[in-house]
Amino acid sequence: MTGDVERMTEREQIIECVTTLFVSIDHKDWDAVRSCFTDKVLFNTTLTEGNPEVLSSDQIVRDWKEALDCLDAIHHQLGNFLVTFHEKEVIVFCYGIAYHYLPNRSNRNTKLFVGNYDLRLVPQDSGWKINLFTFTSKFVAGNLKLGE
Repeated sequence: MTGDVERMTEREQIIECVTTLFVSIDHKDWDAVRSCFTDKVLFNTTLTEGNPEVLSSDQIVRDWKEALDCLDAIHHQLGNFLVTFHEKEVIVFCYGIAYHYLPNRSNRNTKLFVGNYDLRLVPQDSGWKINLFTFTSKFVAGNLKLGE
């Protein structure tokens, strides 16, 4: 029973790291975003043609800051977490929805992203960190030129 309790506690810490990443993005707290990643991250999203590349966490933060700082609001909602433990890493699958909001003259103020995330986390001295980030888009809706 003790092992089960420890595993559930560890699972919560892992989900906390993932949740912290997305809440920090929503708050534009770029230092907190950076703290969720290892120094190098295998990064892949179908929104950028699905070409995985190793990026520094600093580069990811710079790219997101540049793309998102202009928005009035960002909202991520995550759910259906599946956490799979391996010997030296953890794989997290979850659904994700993101709203980007920017008032404009067309009154088409939102862009919606729906998809799922596959993340790999590894233990570090300061806790669990993400070293693989994959977003698979199911669809994007709303004002597709929002922020351009």
